[in-house]
Amino acid sequence: MLLRLINTLGRPLAKNGFSFLRLDETTLLNKACAQTGLDDFGDDSFREALQVLLRAFETEAQLSFVGRICVHEDSVRLLSNRLRMVADRRRRPAIAAEVIRRPLFITGLPRSGTTFLHALLAQDPAHRAPQVWEVMHPSPPPEQASYASDPRITTTARELKWLDLLMPDFETVHLIDARLPQECIAITSHDFRSYTFESMYTVPSYRAWHDRQDKRPVYEFHRQFLQHLQWRCPGQRWVLKAPSHLLALEALLQVYPDAGIILTHRDPLKVLASCASFTEVLRRGFSDRLDKASLAQEVLERWVEGAGLAVKYRQDRGDLHRQLFDVHYAELLRDPMSMVRRIYEFFDLELTEAAET
Repeated sequence: MLLRLINTLGRPLAKNGFSFLRLDETTLLNKACAQTGLDDFGDDSFREALQVLLRAFETEAQLSFVGRICVHEDSVRLLSNRLRMVADRRRRPAIAAEVIRRPLFITGLPRSGTTFLHALLAQDPAHRAPQVWEVMHPSPPPEQASYASDPRITTTARELKWLDLLMPDFETVHLIDARLPQECIAITSHDFRSYTFESMYTVPSYRAWHDRQDKRPVYEFHRQFLQHLQWRCPGQRWVLKAPSHLLALEALLQVYPDAGIILTHRDPLKVLASCASFTEVLRRGFSDRLDKASLAQEVLERWVEGAGLAVKYRQDRGDLHRQLFDVHYAELLRDPMSMVRRIYEFFDLELTEAAET
């Protein structure tokens, strides 16, 4: 009710083109530079992605007043983070020397247990899962000594309260907290080549453009982001998660050739119904109008494609059988620790007493 009122009152402001509502590239880049006092964004290949995305926001997303504010502010945050991380990397060359060894990637259709398994494996003290707060505010690189008390945790928690206002149903379908593990799509958002945007907004032209792009560069960016987080706060191995990895297993393994891939499986009919409902909850907070039939078709096409690409890649690369482990949703829920033991045994990992308790 409150959100509807804000959007109604804000519509005239949106038409007048106030600066905090502008979604043009120049305004966003300049604002990020002004906020940080920096002007080096690093590799500028992200610019094309940003341009395509902004055009889709303006012509397709049917953003509400609140949606425009959120897109504007989040774009500036991503650009500011990018500026700061480039500066960190220049000042501290040791970041680029960090080695990411044998990471574990959890992927599978959305709503198939990936989030639950990610949170479960993150409980092992030997594992490093990127937390929401450090992905939202990655600079300066987190420090091991202050990791649990970093003031950015409080900042992020305060920001997430706005999510409750925009999407009051969100927590009923997906738990989020400053200290919980975050998905890889939130990392790749900083390169503006991410499945985040098509999940949260109706941007078909961006989606079509993104599908045509080589995915390896964005995984290279992903690796740089992990180096940044790992530099002063290492773990024995990274545990990472995103359903969208299904769409780019080849690029993932080109950048992380020693990665272990955990594939979750669930009844596709249950998955797709749940995924469509979740996507509707996401988009409702940012758009004036939603076409539920088109949304459902979009979700169906995306994940039929994702499953097909993963199956084909697996068939083409029979040599990867020691890097791919299957997890069935019902088995995971029935006995989570038994599944954890099987995962550790398959990847030849040590399951310590500290991890089990």
